Amino acid sequence: MNKRLLAVIAVIVAFLCVAFFLTSKPTNSQENKKNYVPTVGILQLVTHPALDEIHRGIISGLKSQGYSGDKIKIDYQNAQANQANLKTMSQKFANENADLTIGIATPAALSLAKTASGNSPVILAGITDPAGSGLVKTTQRPGNNVTGTSGDSPLEQHLSVIKKVVPNAKKLGIIYTTSDHGGEYNAKNMEKIAQAAGYDVKMFTISSTNDMQQVAETMANQVDVVYAPQDNGVASSMKTLVNVTNSNKIPVIPAVDTMVKDGGLATVSVSQYDLGYQAGVMAAKVLKGKDTATYPVKTITEGKMVVNLKQAKLLGIPLPDSIIAEAKAKGEVFK
Repeated sequence: MNKRLLAVIAVIVAFLCVAFFLTSKPTNSQENKKNYVPTVGILQLVTHPALDEIHRGIISGLKSQGYSGDKIKIDYQNAQANQANLKTMSQKFANENADLTIGIATPAALSLAKTASGNSPVILAGITDPAGSGLVKTTQRPGNNVTGTSGDSPLEQHLSVIKKVVPNAKKLGIIYTTSDHGGEYNAKNMEKIAQAAGYDVKMFTISSTNDMQQVAETMANQVDVVYAPQDNGVASSMKTLVNVTNSNKIPVIPAVDTMVKDGGLATVSVSQYDLGYQAGVMAAKVLKGKDTATYPVKTITEGKMVVNLKQAKLLGIPLPDSIIAEAKAKGEVFK
């Protein structure tokens, strides 16, 4: 009886050991998943400091979630403001079955979303008005394969800077690129706000950076101050704009810090790096399984004061002490 009992016990123990071994040992699919290296395609519209900062932030955001080095394959493409390039590069990602793509600037994001056709995930990196451009259904519930970060400009704060820095200005010129949805969106919203505040607003447009010299010269003869919104075409030709306005002693109040560095006078700037960083974090979470359809777009509106003291001296405009103090304490000062 004891021998039979011992035999039964031995069989049970052996069975349990085998079962434990089988259930605890990773399957091939689990091992493959663990060792899988995802491919992420990053498409940037054009080279300029603001978009470059977003790109730098994306890489840092991915890295913060464990995606760096041999843990990820990043395919970075820059369209250099060429629409044909956007299409070709988007298709390249699709042909290579990229696990996820990231669009820096609205045209890049739109191209990626169109090519993905609702299939592979697309992450927005600092896109203005993503719902208005048709990229998502709503920012709270994107509803498809697209989500990411949005950087709405703090337009009221920008107008406040204009009032403080150029208190006697009456005629405000606003310039934007006709093919840039975000630029147009920001420009027309600023137009409404400035008109309500009593400014005589004059709107100017460029179709490409090649138009900036001529349009800027026309604008400089009609306005007291220029507002340059968050617009890729304007940002890319900021130095051309400033060369013209400097000749006429007209200050430019831009939307972001990189444009202040390029000759703008002052602004309250949303960090382009932070927009990219958060997009990188969101991309990593989507790679790990988060559903883009229910992953809300993260809108970043908090900004910091940025001033260009060299530009203020060149134009002979004394910046208020309060603005300089704020920039030194919490923002950035270009000298």
